[in-house]
Amino acid sequence: MLEQEKKNWYDKTYKKMLILSLILILLCVGYLGYFVSQNGDVIYKDVSLTGGTTITVLDPEVDLGALGNFLSVQFPDVLVRGISDLRTGKQQGFFVETSADPGEISPALESYLGYSLNTENSSVEFTGSTISEGFYAQLKFAMILAFIFMALVVFIIFRTPVPSLAVILSAFADIVMTIALLNLLGISLSTGGIVALLMLIGYSVDTDILLTTRVLRKKGESLNSRMYGALKTGLTMTLTSLIAVLVALIVIYTFSDVLRQIFTVLLIGLGFDIFNTWITNASILKWYAEAKGIQ
Repeated sequence: MLEQEKKNWYDKTYKKMLILSLILILLCVGYLGYFVSQNGDVIYKDVSLTGGTTITVLDPEVDLGALGNFLSVQFPDVLVRGISDLRTGKQQGFFVETSADPGEISPALESYLGYSLNTENSSVEFTGSTISEGFYAQLKFAMILAFIFMALVVFIIFRTPVPSLAVILSAFADIVMTIALLNLLGISLSTGGIVALLMLIGYSVDTDILLTTRVLRKKGESLNSRMYGALKTGLTMTLTSLIAVLVALIVIYTFSDVLRQIFTVLLIGLGFDIFNTWITNASILKWYAEAKGIQ
């Protein structure tokens, strides 16, 4: 009796949940459109994508917060990050990143530290804006290309417009919602963050294809039973990945900024994937299956 009530509840509410999810997608797209009009791009970019200077200093005694406040007066875009020992967690040094030239940031940093920077206590990396912008353009092209090929493979597998578009919409929503939240949090993406978004396309499509295959091709069970079976398998897959990513994020949080950003993007994206797969995609598939008499 209780199981039947659950089924009846889902049958009555899935269209309303679909409408809410579509409204959320439209809000995220609208926000990103506004963001582009204000910032000229769809994301905040760090110096690896805009060009600038990265100075690594081996000094475990520096107060990173005070240093950041000192430098931000002259360099508003400056970012100060610590370097920690993997075993002990103790600070070993720090990075300073800014779009300014080395000749501008180095004297200011030396003024705060009280000593000169040399090859023994520091290293300086400078990337020109032209090179960084070209690399960023290639990353964007790679991401668009990956999404197009993913869409083609989905259409080849299912050969029906509505289920295929549902999978593509779900993957698109994962990317859009993740980028929107990263922007709201003020996170500047590096090359690692873009790579994580590419990885997210694969994670997103995985559970969507599982759900669509179960609904359209599995026989001998009711529609709700097939969807429930896919839900158990899909949630197990996604939650396992989420736990692994969360543990990795906790372990390396203070040791590697690149890995921290990759795992942060994946953590946010996998959370949205649960919503978009089991609300957006599942609702579209159920509506389609009922309209086509697939039981």
